[in-house]
Amino acid sequence: KYKLDNRKSNVDMFNLTGPSRTNRPDNTAFTQQRLPAWQPILSAGIVIPGFTLIGLAFIGVGVALFVTSQKITDLEIDYTGVAATSPCFKCTSFAAENCMCQMEFTLTTLFEGPVFFYYGLTSYYQNFRTYGVSKDGYQLSGDTYYFNNPQDSCAPYQYDSNNNPIVPCGSIANSMFSDTFQLYQVVNGMKKQVPLDGKGIAWWTDYNIKYSNPALVNGSFANAFSGTVKPVNWSKPVYELDPTDQANNGFLNQNFLVWMRQAALPKFQKLYGRIAEGDYAQGLPAGNYTLLINYSYPVISFGGTKKVVLSNVSWMGGKNQFLGIAYLVIGSLCIVMAMVMLIIYAKYKFTDDDEDM
Repeated sequence: KYKLDNRKSNVDMFNLTGPSRTNRPDNTAFTQQRLPAWQPILSAGIVIPGFTLIGLAFIGVGVALFVTSQKITDLEIDYTGVAATSPCFKCTSFAAENCMCQMEFTLTTLFEGPVFFYYGLTSYYQNFRTYGVSKDGYQLSGDTYYFNNPQDSCAPYQYDSNNNPIVPCGSIANSMFSDTFQLYQVVNGMKKQVPLDGKGIAWWTDYNIKYSNPALVNGSFANAFSGTVKPVNWSKPVYELDPTDQANNGFLNQNFLVWMRQAALPKFQKLYGRIAEGDYAQGLPAGNYTLLINYSYPVISFGGTKKVVLSNVSWMGGKNQFLGIAYLVIGSLCIVMAMVMLIIYAKYKFTDDDEDM
């Protein structure tokens, strides 16, 4: 009797039937970690062929990417104007206003289309943290409350010197690229303008989801921005970026959207337009060309440069030799590692097998 009572007291002490049982996991294979498992054993017979196959695959992809990139045609024209002999040198002075310069170039063969027209900047850090957050997402989504009450993140481009709210506010919008371009083909001494299509160059999500224009006020788009002022460095307000096409005006202007999409590196290029219409649907014919530039965006003060890039594309996108070289290097390293492991395996493993025999 004593032993039985003692057992009972021990059971009560551990309270196996008490509330603590509710914290115990269910007695299933999943909760009790009794599911069947498989752990790979990495032997030489698996690792060496695996590295070899991965290396061959990377080399194959790398060769395809590199050869394709080599077939892409691109033409870069620097128009910073640092050199005194540059046609754009006259526009580098701060006193120069509404300065126009032109760059001439010659194509010896057909520049196959469609041709993409980019502008490029160097030493420009759009990835700087305080620069990247200097915008008002509510403004850019068309919320008129924030037109008159811009967020503090836009400072110091939140209000102008007269305490008027700036729309769009912030450093990114204030520093929007302002140079404009016109391309001409010289035919028999006459200039024939090459059409630059600037529609559809921004990300679809930016145009259709992220950014929105405010509703018209009394039938006027400009009235929606009443009581606000343009960014300090802009020559015209946002509602006049393209007054001839409301679908390309305001916050939905394609060039504005392209600029607001920040670059990750200090050397970048952004799409300005496409050449794919009319007589130039197949590309730019061989001949002489003149690029007329409205030079207004300063870069020399911070050691930057400006350029124009003409390029076509392939299935892999634009010209990018780095990607193909990276694949080739990784693939070659895998092959080298496979050979090293094979030599080590043959030197030590095969000898042990012979001794065991």
